Amino acid sequence: MAAAATAGEIQDEAICSICLGYLTEPVTIACGHNFCRACLTRYSEEKGTGTPLTCPQCRAQFQKGEFKPNTQLNNIVQRIAQLGLKPGKGQKEDLCERHEERLKLFCEEDGETICLVCEKSRDHKSHTVVPTEEAAQEYKVKLQGALGPLRKELEEALALTSKEKKKTTEWQGKVKNKREMIAGEFNKLHTLLREEEQLLLHSLEQEERKTLQRLQENVTKLSRQSSSLQQLITEIERKCQQPVTELLKDVKSTLSRSENVKLQEPEAVSTDLKNVYKISLDMREALERFGVDVTLDPDTAHPYLVLSEDRKHVRRGDTRQDLPDKPERFDYYACVLGAERFAGGRRYWEVGVGDKTRWALGVCRESVSRKGWVTCSPGNGYWAVGLRDGEYKAFTSPRTPLPLSVRPGRVGIFLDYEAGEVSFYNVTDGSHLFTFTGTFSGTLRPYFYPGVNAGGTNAAPLTICPVLAPAGGNLGP
Repeated sequence: MAAAATAGEIQDEAICSICLGYLTEPVTIACGHNFCRACLTRYSEEKGTGTPLTCPQCRAQFQKGEFKPNTQLNNIVQRIAQLGLKPGKGQKEDLCERHEERLKLFCEEDGETICLVCEKSRDHKSHTVVPTEEAAQEYKVKLQGALGPLRKELEEALALTSKEKKKTTEWQGKVKNKREMIAGEFNKLHTLLREEEQLLLHSLEQEERKTLQRLQENVTKLSRQSSSLQQLITEIERKCQQPVTELLKDVKSTLSRSENVKLQEPEAVSTDLKNVYKISLDMREALERFGVDVTLDPDTAHPYLVLSEDRKHVRRGDTRQDLPDKPERFDYYACVLGAERFAGGRRYWEVGVGDKTRWALGVCRESVSRKGWVTCSPGNGYWAVGLRDGEYKAFTSPRTPLPLSVRPGRVGIFLDYEAGEVSFYNVTDGSHLFTFTGTFSGTLRPYFYPGVNAGGTNAAPLTICPVLAPAGGNLGP
């Protein structure tokens, strides 16, 4: 029995899992499984280019043409074939358990092999019965036909699995970026609040010192008056105890001095604290301490741009103005710079974009080229965000999409020169849009691009909005 089982196992190793026949010119792939050379070649070609090849048995990947002839296995297969054994049958023949006859027939209705005696029995008498070899060949064809759709389903499942894994990686990346952004914004807010705390405590200390000084001066003055009054009272009481001659001596002078005594009331000092010790609990309130009054520089404006008289509004005009071609004027892109120059510190300003369909805002180096075509990116000295073709983007290289839930009507720009950061905020809903990080050098200036008119749909101007900046809030040079 052991010898027969071993022979059957050897026979199984000689069968190709693709054609289910004996191996012909067997070849071995990287995972160690063997197939007919022709079967594996056809299988690889059916896959086509661009699709990873996987082992038909274990699904391990292998490269097209990456297989080796298995000469030893080929010799074994030939010897098995010489014994006259057909594929799928070992040395031991299966016998009917009931009649101990060879299983030569296959019952189509019951889907089982039967012997000649079984065929004549009541159980199978009216059933369709065919020889096992014929049935095996027929079902072999059907099984091979089923392999194609199953392999296609497997390929689709593997492709979907890969797609879902990619989505998982992308989602985790988005969550990681958002987590870092939230942590960064709260760290910035904590820093600003700590600085605001020191400013408020310093202001409170100054108010305390000034008020205490005035109150102390009042106490000193009142103490002096009280001492003078006490001396006069003591003098009059003594006077009253003196003999007649002594009492009348200089009595008129004493009475005159007592009648002229008038208490000088202290200077009124308010002990109500000034209403300036409000703690900022949101980013915008914290940023307003660094508010700066930005205006537009007409010497940098492209000839198509129209600036308002107060230099707070800029829009794209319909005609090119006849302006002197100064070195600082932009001649290709219709943009303009702010007149303010920043070489350090923190600055915050806000720009109204309204319902404009195209615009860009940010900061740039003062040394940027004003002539010809330039890509707006940090590498070229521009740190900006904008709206174009209905999409909000940060002008990184490549561009970074900014998914927004609320359309911004006003955008806040916060420059922290020493930290190397330019942050943008949607003032409409108070959300953070994007933060550029790096290292700044040289002078930076506000940057404005109102966009093309687009048939009048984008004719509205960009508007620099006022930002209240408490005294002492605009830190830095």
